[in-house]
Amino acid sequence: MSITVGIAGITGKFARELASALLKYPDINIKGYCRDPSKVPESLSSKVSLSKGDAFDTSAIRSFVAGCDVVVCCYLGDDKLMVDGQKALIDACAAEGVPRYVASDWSLDYTKLKLGELFPKDPMIHVKAYLDAQDKVKGVHVLVGMFMDVFFGPMFGTYDASSTTFKYWGTGNEIWEATTYRNAAEYTAAVCADKSAYGIKKFIGGRATIREIAESFEKVYGVKPKLESHGSVDGLFKKMHELRKNDPQNVFSYMFLFYQYYMINGRTYLGTEIDNGQYPQVKPVNWEDFMKSVPKDQLANAFFNVGNDI
Repeated sequence: MSITVGIAGITGKFARELASALLKYPDINIKGYCRDPSKVPESLSSKVSLSKGDAFDTSAIRSFVAGCDVVVCCYLGDDKLMVDGQKALIDACAAEGVPRYVASDWSLDYTKLKLGELFPKDPMIHVKAYLDAQDKVKGVHVLVGMFMDVFFGPMFGTYDASSTTFKYWGTGNEIWEATTYRNAAEYTAAVCADKSAYGIKKFIGGRATIREIAESFEKVYGVKPKLESHGSVDGLFKKMHELRKNDPQNVFSYMFLFYQYYMINGRTYLGTEIDNGQYPQVKPVNWEDFMKSVPKDQLANAFFNVGNDI
């Protein structure tokens, strides 16, 4: 029996990776929703059914979700989009009899956080509560740690390609849990194909300390990277809050420090009780595997290449 998967925000990076992964399932049909269908690559648009509309066009959204067995939200934007936009999708799913909704999560375990602690994840907390209160739509929350592709990017601040240096807070022995965009998309596709999958699903490509990541880097690329400590985990907490207090509008000066803090302080770990084994057809891509797949001179730009070869 075929399954119809709706992807809201199909022009995004993760959405394109997800669509590509779903297309490998012969019994899955894909419906896509976005503001501008012309931005969907022809290699993809020729294989999916596209609907045009914005996140708050109720009639267009209901038309899009109608007939779907599961809807996946791939929105990425401000709090209004991430909360109210998702609520509009969930309401449409309830009205049209769509039994499952995959929330726009793909992150560390934000369910262990209080509102305001890791502020970019507050919308996810609100949406999960909204889904938990539903009686017609079952929520699905795919947690993957962080994206490896982002870890090596210049914005995140842990890897400096120009000096081949890994920069870290803490002892260097803190665990980093991460999954590549593509691997996360593969697991999400498997969840979509599994009609019994709902609730929190945890998938991890790799767990490693920054010291172990540096060792893998040397093994893969034949170059020994430098390791540079910025200070203690408590020092990171103080630094990120100082930056936010002194210049709150300059969000990018401190946002990734908040992510780093909650990634390594242990609060948001997915841990070892994960769901990878439920879908053995998906091979987890660990830190070393990822580096083997990306040339050294392209590592810092890996994030920008996500979804481009679909």
